[in-house]
Amino acid sequence: MAEYQGCELPDTLWYDLDYVWVAPLADGTYRIGLTDPSQTMAGRVQHCSIRDVGTHRDRKKPVARLESGKWAGGIPAPFAGTITARNARLIEAPGLVNVAPYTDAWVVEMRPDDPASALEGLVTGDAALRGLREWIDRYRVQCMRCQD
Repeated sequence: MAEYQGCELPDTLWYDLDYVWVAPLADGTYRIGLTDPSQTMAGRVQHCSIRDVGTHRDRKKPVARLESGKWAGGIPAPFAGTITARNARLIEAPGLVNVAPYTDAWVVEMRPDDPASALEGLVTGDAALRGLREWIDRYRVQCMRCQD
C-alpha cells in the first residue's frame, strides 16, 4: 500500500479521483467506500444514511449521505447499478469512516447495470496513485485518523 502525506492509498483499488474507491468482488458486485483523503477533508463523521438494498442509482447519484461538523454531502455511485448490500455498522457508528476507510467503513455493494463498463472512468495502479497525489496536493491534505 502506498502512502502520501499520511494518506493510505491502496494500489489494488479503483478510484474516481474525487471521493470514492471501488473494489471488485468475486460475485460480480463492487464494494464502494470513501477514500482516506476524502474522510480527512470531511472531518469527524457524525451521521451516515445509506440508501436501501434494492435501490437503483444512476452514475454520480448518491448512494449515501455523510455529515460531519464541517461538511455534509453525498457519496456518489461510480456507475449505474443496484445496491445489493449496505454497511449497517456504518449507520450505527459513522465515525468508522475516519478510522478504517478501506476496511470496516465500506459504504455499499452494488451490481452494475453494465458490468463491461462498470470501471470506465475509474483508475487504478500507478495512474490512480498519481491522480490521488495531485488531489492531495491541490487541497493540501494531510491525512490523519480519528480515534474510535
